[in-house]
Amino acid sequence: MESTGSDRGAAGPGEKTPGQAWVATSEQGERHTLDEVREDGVASAEVRALARRIAARLATPSRARDRADAVTGGTGQLTTVPYRYNSDDIDLDRTLEMLTERPIPEDTDILVRERVRQPRAVLLMIDVSGSMRGEKTRIAAATVGALAGALATSSGQDELAVVAFWKNAAVVRAMGPATGGARLLDDLLSIPAKGLTNVEFALRTGLVQLGAARARRRHAILLSDAVHNAGPDPRDAAARFPDLAPLHVLLETDGEHDADLGAQLARLGGGRLARIRNHRDVPPALNRALNG
Repeated sequence: MESTGSDRGAAGPGEKTPGQAWVATSEQGERHTLDEVREDGVASAEVRALARRIAARLATPSRARDRADAVTGGTGQLTTVPYRYNSDDIDLDRTLEMLTERPIPEDTDILVRERVRQPRAVLLMIDVSGSMRGEKTRIAAATVGALAGALATSSGQDELAVVAFWKNAAVVRAMGPATGGARLLDDLLSIPAKGLTNVEFALRTGLVQLGAARARRRHAILLSDAVHNAGPDPRDAAARFPDLAPLHVLLETDGEHDADLGAQLARLGGGRLARIRNHRDVPPALNRALNG
């Protein structure tokens, strides 16, 4: 069953409004494992090498960024910790207590107040419909690399889940420890580009992964052009995210895209919308989403 229309705020699957730019069908998506959909040789050696360089450059957090996260991370909990040469906010009461026990103190006997990040769970839903070539591949690499870098600045207890989607969806990584960014990128590049885009099924699949997260702080990232042309209307699924995590939309604008739907999904999901023209736009957009 197909439907056509133009006002996505009013027309749902099965309703008609003249001039709609996308097709909504009653077709339901299917979940797959990575092993069921991966193929060798999907991306050339040159494409993989370029993607790895982009991801590796962004996946290595600088010492300056580590320090900024520890001292000024507005989302971290203010905690008393031993002095580690990167804070001057002394917890005077606790330090005096320590000094009564140690007349000849060492540097680490001085206690300071720092903002320490709490463990986070991040869900990445990445659109692999259409063609995974050119800038789209570089954007995917930048997203994986920037996420790996952001999660590497914490205590190692962060969690990550990755869902690749087209008409169907594949759980590339189930919710678990956020490790192995290079392997994750290779896995994504082994999925052949598909045709139709079922955003609704990707969101429902992502909600299942978020429900398995242990961390209290959670974020969902949808990387897509939001050209939804298969499956039910995705807005109802987006509205379910605020109970678990804000849904941030990284809207790829280097080709055909649906800015209206992308903005609605972010608003209903309680998150932010960022327009991604090229891979250089990804790191600041992710930083605002995860730390804003």
